[in-house]
Amino acid sequence: HQAMIGAIKRNDQVVLTNGMIGKVTRVETEEVQVEIAPNTNVRVLKAMIGEVRAKATPLPANDSKS
Repeated sequence: HQAMIGAIKRNDQVVLTNGMIGKVTRVETEEVQVEIAPNTNVRVLKAMIGEVRAKATPLPANDSKS
């Protein structure tokens, strides 16, 4: 877990321990800033990051265009 936390970079997609998913916009010593919605950033302690999914990649919408 410590190695994963130490390797966090800007633009990584992370899953917080409360289940929220967001994109890292700033990395500091003990905290990261995570964008959880457009123009909505929260400061999070690094210890509260449960998973790092590397760079955020856009996913297709769940709607079909048939």
